[in-house]
Order: sequence, then structure tokens, then C-alpha cells
Amino acid sequence: MTDTATAQILDGKATAAAIKAELTGRVATLRAKGVTPGIATVLVGADPASQLYVSMKHKQSEQIGMNSIQRELPADATQADVEALIDELNADPDCHGYIVQLPLPKHLDTDAILERIDPAKDADGLHPTNLGRLVLNVNSEITTPLPCTPRGVIELLERNGYSLAGKHVVVVGRGVTIGRTIGLLLTRRAINATVTLTHTGTKNLSELLKQADVIVGAAGVKHIVKASDVKPGAALLDVGVTRETDPETGKSRVHGDIDPAAAQVAGWISPNPGGVGPMTVALLMTNVVEAAERQAGIA
Repeated sequence: MTDTATAQILDGKATAAAIKAELTGRVATLRAKGVTPGIATVLVGADPASQLYVSMKHKQSEQIGMNSIQRELPADATQADVEALIDELNADPDCHGYIVQLPLPKHLDTDAILERIDPAKDADGLHPTNLGRLVLNVNSEITTPLPCTPRGVIELLERNGYSLAGKHVVVVGRGVTIGRTIGLLLTRRAINATVTLTHTGTKNLSELLKQADVIVGAAGVKHIVKASDVKPGAALLDVGVTRETDPETGKSRVHGDIDPAAAQVAGWISPNPGGVGPMTVALLMTNVVEAAERQAGIA
């Protein structure tokens, strides 16, 4: 992101590296007790972007001492094929957490497959059972997997010295990965933020954004948050992704939800890419390590 004249950069790569260093020690403790945290991925088909993403997750997990389990099925795999693999991972004691890489081929029932995951092994933290438990749990200690990207947003702020207590957070986007879930974490008493959820159908979006101490852009709409929408000194977390082909080079470029010019007004800003993305992977691994710790009785 450019034009960062005033904003402090929330460096997701550096913050994720610190988390992974901590996880390395926790994994070593588990291994000393005879438990190697196992993280698995289920990839159906040969989508290049999905293959790259899965490969990156396994590389990082192996670097911190985890057991990497890669399971692949052809694009024409049946519903029964995928569900049988899910059942196998649910029963595998060496697998402490896993994800099903999305999107799945269109002939498959994605919801049925995701709901078949053992909630205790839900590395993404998006299983309906875990989300339901999060809805019910405002005060108590969390003992279930948490949504990775919302958790990554919060960790990125807090580990860079930003307190969310009492802050007004405006979220742009209503997807389950971020928009519909981040408020569940932010409004817990332990964090104590106030949340306004907006989306592309919100009529007074600019007015609401100007009230925000923190803006989380997660609509997947290029530069939906303008510099003129930002209160001076606000913290901006850019999670949205829009891919466009550069007409001059023919290469694909990634654009975020937040206009780069907003960095001249903001107090804090996460780059895109390089902000929340690395945090999501770090918190995915955290979910699996925590699951292994719970299983080993050392959580």
C-alpha cells in the first residue's frame, strides 16, 4: 500500500512471524510429551490458486515442527468420496485440525461437507457448532476453535499496541469468513469493542465510516473505503481482495477495499497484501496447536 504519510503500518508478516516463533516452542513442548500437532488439508481438484495456498500452509506448519497431512481428491470426486475422507480425518488421532480448501467443485454440497467436520478439529473456526458456542460465550474462557481471520485482525492490532476496549469498529462486508463473525469476538467482554456491521447495501455507509475508530474492509470491493470516509487517526484493516488484470503488463494485481490515499488520514493501516493474510495462516496453525494442547491436557 502506498501514500503512507501518516499511518503506522500494521505489519502482518512480522506479527505472524512472532506468533509462529511462539508456536514453535509450544509444539516442542507437545512433542516432548509424545504429541506432534497434525494439521491436514483436503483439496478437491487442481485449482492452481488453491494448490498454492495449501502448499504455503503446509510449508509454514512444517517449519514450526507440526505434522503436515495433505489429502487430495480429483475434481470429479463424488459427495460420498469427500465425506468418506472427512470421516477418515475425524477418526485419525494424528490429525488435530484440518480445513477443506474452498471453493469446492460445484457438483458438491459444500455446506454438508463442512458440517461433517468434527468441531474439535475445525481449523478454520467456522463450523456451525463452534460459531454457536461463540455466540453463547460472552464472558467465559474460550475452549473451541475461533474464526482465523477475525482473530488475526484482533491479534494484529493488539500485538502492535492498539487497545480495542471501548472503540467503535465499523465492519464493511457480511461474509461468514469475516463480516458476520468478527463482531462475535470484538464484543466479548475481554475485548469490549462496539461493532457496526455494514455492507454494499448500506445506504449511509460513508456517514458510518466517519464515526469509526477502526474500519475493517472485508467486502471484496475495490477501494470501497475512500480517504474522505476516514476519521483522522483511525485504524484501517484491509481484508478485501479484488483481482484485476493490468492492461499494460497482463499480470494480475490485487486491490484492497481501502483506497491507498486513506493512509494519509489514518493513524494505523494494514497493507494488502502483507497485512491480515499472513495473520490468518498463523492463527489457523494456532487453532490446531490449541486443539492438540486440549487433547494432551495442557491447554
